[in-house]
Amino acid sequence: MDTDAITLLCAGALAFSVINYVLLDGTDLGVGVLLGLTRRSDYRRAMAVSILPIWDANETWLVLGGGGLLALFPQAYAILLPALYLPFILMFLALILRAMALEFRDHAASARMKRLVDAGLLCASLLTGMAQGVVLGTLVQGVPHAGGQYSGTGWEWLGPFPLFCGLLLVCGYTWLGACWLYWRTVDELQQRSARQARVLAWGTVGLLIVLVLWTSTLHAQYAERLISPLIGSLAVFAAAALLTGFFLGFRSRFDCLPLFTALGVFVLAFGLMLVALFPLIIPPDLTLQAATSSRNSQIFVLMGFALLVPVTLIYNTYGFRVFSGKVRVSPSH
Repeated sequence: MDTDAITLLCAGALAFSVINYVLLDGTDLGVGVLLGLTRRSDYRRAMAVSILPIWDANETWLVLGGGGLLALFPQAYAILLPALYLPFILMFLALILRAMALEFRDHAASARMKRLVDAGLLCASLLTGMAQGVVLGTLVQGVPHAGGQYSGTGWEWLGPFPLFCGLLLVCGYTWLGACWLYWRTVDELQQRSARQARVLAWGTVGLLIVLVLWTSTLHAQYAERLISPLIGSLAVFAAAALLTGFFLGFRSRFDCLPLFTALGVFVLAFGLMLVALFPLIIPPDLTLQAATSSRNSQIFVLMGFALLVPVTLIYNTYGFRVFSGKVRVSPSH
C-alpha cells in the first residue's frame, strides 16, 4: 500500500470510531434526556435499567476516536483542540456527571433526591449532545489556522451554524433514545416511546434538511458535492427508504426496526458530511495528506486499531446479548 492508501485507511478507522460512538452513546444520551423529562418514577427507573449495563462500554469508541486523531493526524489535533477547549471541557464534565447520575441514582436517600439526580442526568445528557454538535458544526464551517497552528479567537464555536448543529444532534439523540425505549420496554411505556419517536423523527429530518441546505452555502465544495444530481438523488432515495422502514417498523413484530432505521439515517447524514469534506480534515484547506503523521506511526496505530476494534465490537455485542430482552416497569419503592 502506498502512503495515500494508508492515509485513507487511517481516516476510515477514525471515522469508524466516531460514527460508532455517535450511534451507541448517542442512543444512551437520548434515553437520559427522556428520563429527565419523565414524571413517573417507575418509568424513569425502567429507562435507567435499560442502559445501565451497556452505557460505559459505548464510550470506548470516544477514546479510540480521540486517541486516533492525536496519533494519526497530529496537525489536525493541534488545530482543533485549542479551537474547541471549552466545548470539550464541558462535554467531559457532563459525561462525568451523567456517569455519577446513572450509577448512584438508586442509592439516593429519598424520592426528592432521586428526582434531583435525574435532573442532573437530563442536564448532562443535553450538554453532552449540544457540545458534540457544536464541535462537529465548528469543524464543518471551518477552523482558522496558519502554519499548522490555530489562529482564531477561540469563540468560533458560538456561531449560529455550530449552535444549530448542537440543537440538531440533541434532537437526533433523543430520537434514538425513544426508539431504543420502544425496543426495550413494554406496555404503556413502549407506546409512549413510539409516539415520541414518531414526533422526533419528523423534527430530526426537518432539521437535517435545513442543515444540508445551510452547509451547501458555507463553501463552494460543499455545494458542488451535496447538490450534485448523483449524490442528491441517492441521498433522497436512501432517506425515503429508511423513513418508510422506520414508520412501518411500528407495525411489525420486530421492535428493533425503528431503532435500526433511525441509526441508518444517522449513518447517511455522517456519510454526506464525509463526502462534503473529503479530502479535507480541517476546512478550509488542511487535507488528510497534509495533516497525517509519519508512515511508521500510521502503520503502528493501524495495527493497534486492528486489534482493539474487533475486541471492542465483540465486547459490545456480547454485552448487548447478555442484557438483551425487555425491561418491565416495576412499582417504585
